Amino acid sequence: MRRLFRTETVVVVLSLMMWIVSSEPAHAQGPGVRAGVSVDPDQFYFGGHYETGELIDRLHFRPNLEVGVGDDVTTVAANIEVIYKIPVKNRRGTSFYFGGGPAINWYDTDNDFDAEAGFNLLGGIEFNERFFFEVKGGLADSPDLKIGIGYTFRR
Repeated sequence: MRRLFRTETVVVVLSLMMWIVSSEPAHAQGPGVRAGVSVDPDQFYFGGHYETGELIDRLHFRPNLEVGVGDDVTTVAANIEVIYKIPVKNRRGTSFYFGGGPAINWYDTDNDFDAEAGFNLLGGIEFNERFFFEVKGGLADSPDLKIGIGYTFRR
């Protein structure tokens, strides 16, 4: 019987999740959930993130952890991303955003376990400062394309 996750993968995932949610509470920040599909590898992914308040004018830190399943591989991606938000006029709480950042991707197949460095470029739209739709393009050894939705639990 094939195990879905190796012990090392579980330890890394739990450690990163604890790091993501360990920040002090503040206005306009909070943890969140995300899910979607990726291309190359063709997978369904799910995960969590933590978005900070503004670091500087409209710039937010949003590290996230995503677990992908399918295409005979399990992927764990730790993404260290920043986003820049552009508010939509006359639509309070709605903004377009773009950003990116480095990633560490762990690939677990039947015969191999490999860690690769990657980089993501992303863009999306956020509604009510909580719900978002996002598209990510991966460079280097990140999945080529991710399309997903997410929700941030604001404090």
